[in-house]
Amino acid sequence: MDRENWYLSTIDERAGEVARKYGLGVEIAEYCTAWNMDEALPRVDAQVRKTISGIPRRILHAPFNELHPCAIDPKARQLARSRYARAVELARDYGCRKVVIHGGFLPNVYYPDWYVQESVTFWRDFLEQVPQDLQIVLENVLEDTPQMQLGIVRAVDDPRLRLCLDVGHAHVYSGIPVTDWLEAWGPWISHFHIHNNAGAWDSHCPLDQGTIPIGELLARSRTLCPEASYTLELTDAQPSVRLLLEE
Repeated sequence: MDRENWYLSTIDERAGEVARKYGLGVEIAEYCTAWNMDEALPRVDAQVRKTISGIPRRILHAPFNELHPCAIDPKARQLARSRYARAVELARDYGCRKVVIHGGFLPNVYYPDWYVQESVTFWRDFLEQVPQDLQIVLENVLEDTPQMQLGIVRAVDDPRLRLCLDVGHAHVYSGIPVTDWLEAWGPWISHFHIHNNAGAWDSHCPLDQGTIPIGELLARSRTLCPEASYTLELTDAQPSVRLLLEE
């Protein structure tokens, strides 16, 4: 386990404490819910700053509920842009180097070709306001094939837009093995969300509880995308941190 590349999501209430103990980074998850950027911001901001105190490596997870970069309704697309822009501002304020954003694909709502085409348009425009030293990483959720998001990032062709492979999502929502996602995305991966499950529910289980071959994936990732970072997206991360330290 290369501690420099590992982060703990703050879905674990003890993420800051555990990260400081083991020398890891933190992925700020409080703003996954967009209302924390509004009236609740003073309270949430104070809590975030307490959590990340003394932890120099930070990533921010942007809001995702009802946000779709490929939205058919232009006002819905404007909402996504506004929320993501605020996430970028917060990321800069907290000293984050990456912002995780969901791709926003909805099966039976968006045709795959539309999703790719309109997402390319959105991200080319949005990146004009993203600093050169900040990276957006698109996370898979309901996408059932790696080709859609790979097509988006390749077409945008900007180093500020890369991929976040959520291995738990791929295992549940795609019939394609997670190992194949990794092979397809390869060097386009800048970040991983790591958690396990049994393939039926996105349960965010510890690394040793589920059917994802975590060890195999991590070993292969070191070859395909050696500069990538990893977040343990677990509500109790410390036992899995200990497992990784035993590698």
